[in-house]
Amino acid sequence: MKTSTLALIGSGPTSIYALQHILDNSEVLGKQFHLISIFEKSSKLGYGMPFNPEFTDIYNLANISSEEIPKLPQTLANWLRAQDRNYLKDLNVVEFPIKDTEVYSRIALGAYFSAQLKLLLQNLKSKGFTIATYRNHNVIDIKTISNTTAEIITETHRFKFNKIIIATGHHWENKDQSESGYYDSPWPIFKLLNPSKDYYNFDIGILGASLSAFDVVTSLAHRHGTFLRKNNRLTFKLHAKASGFKITLHDANGWLPHLQYEQEQPYREIYRYTTRETLVNLKNEKDALFIETYFDEICRPALLNALEKDDLRDVIQLLNNNSFDFKQFIETMAKKHEYLDSFVGMREELELADKLLKRNKPIHWMETLDDLMYSLNFHTDLFSAEDHLFFNTEIKPFLMNVIAALPLQSAEILLALYEADCIALINGKVEIQNKTTHGTHLKIVDEDNNETTKTYKLFINSSGNDTIAFDNFPFKSLKINGDISMAKAKFKTLSRIKDVRSSVPEDALLPVNDTLFLNLGGIAIDNVYRCLDENGQPSQSIYDLAFNHIYGLRPYSYGLQACNATSQIMVTSLLDSALQSDEPVEIQTITHTYDEERTL
Repeated sequence: MKTSTLALIGSGPTSIYALQHILDNSEVLGKQFHLISIFEKSSKLGYGMPFNPEFTDIYNLANISSEEIPKLPQTLANWLRAQDRNYLKDLNVVEFPIKDTEVYSRIALGAYFSAQLKLLLQNLKSKGFTIATYRNHNVIDIKTISNTTAEIITETHRFKFNKIIIATGHHWENKDQSESGYYDSPWPIFKLLNPSKDYYNFDIGILGASLSAFDVVTSLAHRHGTFLRKNNRLTFKLHAKASGFKITLHDANGWLPHLQYEQEQPYREIYRYTTRETLVNLKNEKDALFIETYFDEICRPALLNALEKDDLRDVIQLLNNNSFDFKQFIETMAKKHEYLDSFVGMREELELADKLLKRNKPIHWMETLDDLMYSLNFHTDLFSAEDHLFFNTEIKPFLMNVIAALPLQSAEILLALYEADCIALINGKVEIQNKTTHGTHLKIVDEDNNETTKTYKLFINSSGNDTIAFDNFPFKSLKINGDISMAKAKFKTLSRIKDVRSSVPEDALLPVNDTLFLNLGGIAIDNVYRCLDENGQPSQSIYDLAFNHIYGLRPYSYGLQACNATSQIMVTSLLDSALQSDEPVEIQTITHTYDEERTL
């Protein structure tokens, strides 16, 4: 007899993929759960914040094509092909025919996800599940009632469930100071637009050169001028009354993102370049850094093969030297992306990328590195605190610049603005000095330690950090009652705070008896995403899949493929009693699931 109930908090892509995997296993799970409830704080089901028209703009592009989106009832391209042309125009889809390899507007992707959610709920109902959806229900707290039951608390109601899946997605705290023209995030993007519809005839500052920064650029640029294509090249012309409009991007390294590239395999795989046995057995107590061992034993041969395909002989020669380590590899590839003028470099890369795409020629080293880091993300139990520090300070900044690739259409917009002298990039670390009625005052320190200052009437922080610290975890009762704990990792070579390098904040170091731990940020989970309590024991009822909650232990979880994999692992655990034990699921156990589920 079905007696269990399951709730999903959030209705965006992570929840949608969880429902897809529940449907795929409905023959078994249909005997376990009689009710699935979905809680969404907004009025729209299925969009997710980045794709919700209440947050994003018609001009903002997604950075993923149909062929890269994991399986749902319909592909994005097929869904778009089935829509009326007038509706597609509303979604800013105006070029035809629809292509599987093309990227489209974010609001088009949101409408697609919403349609897929509707289909999934219909299919689940046909399999015998009862479905309840709660729009405009903001979950403000969760309380554990017993070992098998927890309570969801909204602003107006309380609901009890046997399993609760937290899948809340992006979260931006409102730290804006609009009176100073300072905005702590770009979202919702409409807050940045001039309400009087007048033009911004001054220099606008943006912190970051990430994809979200370019969302701001495209939204503002389209309202201050016109883009036209002449001789197959995009150009930009300012409106006559917007002659003072300009945007300045600030990036610590002076980098613009790498561009979208052709891929041999559009889906990432955990064990594409290794096996479960090889990876799990890599851990050596004598090694200070597991990551370096991983690089030597698994990354090096895979990257050499990829570089051979890309004909990058200079890097092959370096990598064939066993003393050439991971950090040196990152530095070498980063230098290939350094230009005296980043926009001139982007023009060169755009022309090359366009040629490669037309010839269906992948950039193998980028794709291989993405796969290797995707695999590493699901094995962080093997990390020491030293590994986490190395990954987050040396590797991750480069990965986010390389792998979070900019669509070619976005690059064309940037270059059109650059050639119209409407955009600039300043290299250097930015420190916000203060915010006044005159604007946001910055101090900028370049790589030579030269200091300059700058003031912006409008300044937007687009550095992209929406992570939630443990102390700010949104469901306070779980923290107060000890039902969650801080994500941490043990130092392998250090035991005293004074031995840790000064760049690590002292409040991130946690001495326990004679052992020193690093606070990783966010909450602790086991390998099937169950919350771990203050004694390190897993909850039998609460799972957390929200990347901004679990970023400490899943530092490279980004994008739809990670949403899909995370949901699949969680749903698989509901099918296997060995993955529902009273003890945390260890890496040696979950890796069997990684190995068996070939779509991971």
